This record gives sequence, structure tokens and C-alpha cells, in this order.
Amino acid sequence: MAEVLRSFKYVSYLWEDAIAATMEGDEVALLVYRSNLLGADLRLTNYGGGNTSCKAMAADPLTGKQVEVMWVKGSGGDLGTMKRNGLAALYVDRLRSLKAIYKGIEQEDEMVELFNHCIYDLSSRAPSIDTPLHGFLPFKHIDHLHPDAAIAIAAAKDGKRITHELFGGTIGWVDWQRPGFDLGLKLKQCLDENPGIRGIMLGSHGLFTWGDTAYESYINTLEVIERCSEYIDSTIKNQTAVFGGERIVSLPPAQRKTIAVAIAPILRGLCSSMNRMIGHFTDDDRVLQFINSHHLSRLAPMGTSCPDHFLRTKISPLVLELSGDDFHSPAEEIKHRITPHFEDYRQKYAEYYNSCKHADSPAMRDPTPVVILVPGVGMFTFAKDKQTARVASEFYINAINVMRGAEAISEYTSLPHQEAFNIEYWLLEEAKLQRMPRPKPLSGKIALVTGSAGGIGKAIARKFAAEGACVILNDINQERLDGAIAEFNREFGKDNVASCTLNVTDENSIAAAFDAASLAFCGVDIVVNNAGISISKPIEEHTIQDLDRLYDILIKGQFLVSRAALAVMRKQEMGGDIINVVSKNGILAGPNNAGYGSAKAAQAHLSRLMAAELGKDKIRVNTVNPDAVISDSNIWSGGWAEGRAKAYGITVEELPAYYAKRTLLNETILPDDIANACFAFVGGLLNKSTGNTLNVDGGVAAAFIR
Repeated sequence: MAEVLRSFKYVSYLWEDAIAATMEGDEVALLVYRSNLLGADLRLTNYGGGNTSCKAMAADPLTGKQVEVMWVKGSGGDLGTMKRNGLAALYVDRLRSLKAIYKGIEQEDEMVELFNHCIYDLSSRAPSIDTPLHGFLPFKHIDHLHPDAAIAIAAAKDGKRITHELFGGTIGWVDWQRPGFDLGLKLKQCLDENPGIRGIMLGSHGLFTWGDTAYESYINTLEVIERCSEYIDSTIKNQTAVFGGERIVSLPPAQRKTIAVAIAPILRGLCSSMNRMIGHFTDDDRVLQFINSHHLSRLAPMGTSCPDHFLRTKISPLVLELSGDDFHSPAEEIKHRITPHFEDYRQKYAEYYNSCKHADSPAMRDPTPVVILVPGVGMFTFAKDKQTARVASEFYINAINVMRGAEAISEYTSLPHQEAFNIEYWLLEEAKLQRMPRPKPLSGKIALVTGSAGGIGKAIARKFAAEGACVILNDINQERLDGAIAEFNREFGKDNVASCTLNVTDENSIAAAFDAASLAFCGVDIVVNNAGISISKPIEEHTIQDLDRLYDILIKGQFLVSRAALAVMRKQEMGGDIINVVSKNGILAGPNNAGYGSAKAAQAHLSRLMAAELGKDKIRVNTVNPDAVISDSNIWSGGWAEGRAKAYGITVEELPAYYAKRTLLNETILPDDIANACFAFVGGLLNKSTGNTLNVDGGVAAAFIR
């Protein structure tokens, strides 16, 4: 083994001897530790990609005898976050004995089923298709990664020669082949024909490296990738133009964001013709270098090389060449301009499917592009959820890195379409897709709930996020908003949460909020007008300032936010939901409530008017009428509680019991009750209902809708 290098320029050395020492003697723990370190550096492998393994002796649960067991990353999962339960554990001798019954490459799928007969730990993860690639090699610790630098060499026209010269014959080469049992045999054959090598390059695919210990494997992996990276970087630095040089100049950053915001909902609508999609936008420098180059038109249609890349990004991206005039046109004109490009992409994808399909191929999947490149602006990616859309973006950047490196050292080559199809529509891949859990009711939807940093608004946003929606948290109070953001990030993950400050009486603030939604997720589907205030005073004490404030926030705010939402929803042409949180007080007259009650009544009728007007756009407008939501509600601050208690001749402390006792159900109303009512309107069962009011007040007979 080469002398250990602890200083790397192109990869991160993260190993800590003190931590590893606590795992001494536990090879599986060291495997997990090594895997997490490798997965933490996206220059080494992409999210969910690659696999690692170790072989160690363990007691057979049936005989008590020591047997050799291989622990290998199971199907699915991610190296960077993998735990012990993410590994598959198999008897090594049973796995290798399958060679005796293997009849040839046509038997590949059957062999995967036989892996189940080799399982040592019945509670471990299901074995992946890469299991034999690790099992047939004799090394104790093995890493199979997809580093951009190595794939650039593997995907280069002269990749085999470059690999041999770069590593002096110490890295073997195996031509492209779909992962499986036969590829495992070819890796073993390569090792047998080249004893003493430290790794194997898989053509157009990735890298295998190994060691006798977890640490030796880790260092060997880093050294090989470092050498590949160094070689490519030095070659690129000696060139005057990458990707043939710049064809167009990027627009300024602020203008790129403005254009992205303007066209994102249009693109989302076009990408959601079969399934509702969530979008992701990036104007990363690497993306801009590629999409603005002379070689974009040649390289983009070629598609990617590594199977991990095109499984996430489709066979090739859609390139939208838009001029400055196009960007500033009305939404209808932009859509008219780009729709033919989507139709052409779908037609070409259908031709790809029909020309490559087999008799038993699964039905053609959604032919809509995943990756959309807009020269001068950036890259959009669309998928079923935000994480998948973001990861698709990362994978295409990996593909750009590969093309950049391969073009620098030789000439980039992609997989033939038939080989790509055989991976994309592999029956085992289809089976994996069919095993995916059923989507949550709000998966693929984007929700903006005004005033969502506390009380009722936060409960609604939390309910929507728990049911699968992406949410845009907002509030006029930045401190309260920061707390909600931290809370939601912990609970639902950063991918599913965006945020902005929002003053519902300020058109610029509202525009910025919907811009944030379009930039984060490429649109909006659900808007809940929840932000509000409450003022309870006798008429003679009510000031004009009180009245203006109530009407500005409750009525004007609802109007302005809904109008802004309408503009985005119409760009998408997918319909939508607007829910207005009004109040029992909009129906029931009570003392000391002239300003608040009349504003709530106006909100209710504005909701009906909107429902009548927006039905043609498939935008549903409904109302939820809460009453007496005391727990964690902001309306009880600022004197409201005191005012209501005074009106009823009781103390503030007596209010909760008073409100509960006056209801038919004798129930206290909580923010979660309002959240459940909002979800009832958007969860899928009431898609043909609009203009409705749902009371959530425990039953107040005088407030019944008549």
C-alpha cells in the first residue's frame, strides 16, 4: 500500500483516530464510520450513490461456529447518513456458491432473488444489485464510489489507456456493464489477471478500491480519487477554454433570480402534466459555465454516463433557448413560446422508449423532462418532492463535472441509449419503484400560510408539512419566525421549509413572499389567509385607527395575498386552494366587537365572491370559522382577552371554561382543530367543493350557517 497521505487538496480527510479507537475490534462499526466519512464529501460520491462493505467472522446463529459474513450497504440508503441497520449481512460462502448455478447474463434478475438465501442477519436491509461486486473480491474492506473525477476518466474515450498510464497499471479496468452477478465475476477476473492492483475502474460507471482494514481502504480510496482529480485539474488549467469557451454571457445574479421567479411556475405547470412536481433552481457557477458554452448543444443531448446520474435526471435535459425579450413577455406569451419544446421533448422520449423497449418492459413513465437548462439564467429540476428535485440538480452537476473532466483529458462518451434504457426500465428498478410507500395526501403541493410562526398559523403549516407539503413559513415578527424555522427544520427537514418575513398589508412584502415560494419550490398550490389581529372595545371607545388597522390586516390583507396567489396559480394552470380563516364573529353579533366582527363578516363575503370568480381557474376558495382558540394564539395578546372577559362580565382566567361551556359539545378549541379543518379542504376528498364554510367552534347554535 502506498505511503499514507494526511494532506489532500481535492478530497477531505476526515478520519479521527480517537473516534476509530472506540470501535476497535468491531469491523461493522468501522465500516459504518468509514461509510459516513466517504458520504460526507460529495466529491467522493453523490447522495444515495455508491456502496461499501466489510467481511468479518461471526458466530453462526444455528451452529455457533465462526463463519465469514459480509456486511454491505443494502438497497437504497445513503452512505453519509447510513447506520448499522442500513447494511445487508450475508454468508460469504453461500453467496460465492451461487457461481455454481449461474448460467449466464440472461439469469441476472433471478440471481438477485437468490441473494435472500444467503442472508445471515434476517433483520438486515435487503441486498442490493451490487452485492456480488463486493462478495467475489477477497478483500476485507471495499469501497465502490462514484467520484466525478474518476467517472470523468471512466467516461473518456481513452479512459482505459489514461487509467493505465496514470496509475502505472495499479488500477485495473472493466468495460461498461450493467451491475449484477456477471459484473461481479468480471471484477474477480480482472483481479486474477492483475494481481497486486489497488482498485478497478468501471467504464462509464465508477471506482472500486479496497484495503485489509477500514482505514487502509479509506486512505486508498482518497489517494486514488485525489490522483484522478489532480490530473484532471492540471489538464483543465492548461486549457484556454472549457467546453469550447463562452457562447453567451450570464445575466447579472439579481436578474437571473428575477427571471427564475417569473418562469418557474410556468415550467412547473408544464412539468406537472402527469404528476404534480416540486421544483428546484440553481445558478451555480459550474452550471452557468456549461449552459453558456459553445459545446452545450453537442454535449447536452448525449446524456449522462453513470447509471446513478441518469436514473435521477432522465436520459437528457431540455434546453430552453430564451432571449431577453422572451423573459419580459407576459406569462401567456412565455408559455406559448416554450410549450412546443416540451411537446418535442415528450415525443423524443417516447421514441427513445419505443425504440429500446423489450417485450416485458414496464409501461413508459412520465416523458416530461427532469432537468431544464436555461442559458444565461440557470438550471431547473423537477421531481415528486423537494429533496428528489434538489438531488437531481446535484446529480446533473456531477454529470457536468464528468463531462468537463472527460472533455479536458480526451473526449466525453455517454452510454448508448439501449444500455441507458436497460438500466432505467430494468425490472428490478421497476420493482423498487413499486415498493415505494404511498405518497402522503399533500405530496407535491406547496403551501403558504400567512402568520405561520405561531398559534393557529403554525398549527396549520405543521399539519400540511406532516401530510407531505412544502411550506413557506412567514411572519411579521422576525424573532418568532426564526424560532418556527428552527423547529420545522428539525421536524421536517430543510428541503421542505422555506421562509420570509411578511406584512400582509404591504404589496411589496407580499410579492417578495410569493417570489420566495417560486424560487424555493417553483410555485404555490395552497394559500391560507390566517394572519390577523383582534381588538375588542365598546363602540364609543373604538378609534378610527383601530378600525383601519383591523380592516387593513383582515380584509385588505386577505385581498392582496389572494390576488398575488392567483397570479402564480394561473401561471401553473393546475388550480389551487385558498382558505380564509375567518371567525364565528363574522356571523354572530356580540357586544364590544363592532370593528373585529364587521371585518370578519367582510372577509367571509369576500371569500364567497372569490369562489364565484375563480371557479373557472379550478381554484377553490373556502372558509374556516374558528371560535375561542385560546391555546398558543396570538389574538389573545394586546388586550383582546381582557376585552372579551369584560364583555361577558367574567375574569380572563374564567374565559377558557366559559367558552367551552357555551358550546353544544362543551369542548375547548385548539389550534390543531383549525389545522385539521383546513386539511379537510385540501386533503383530496373535497376537490369539488368551493364557497363553503366550516365552523370549528364546538357548536355555537347562534352561529350556524343558515
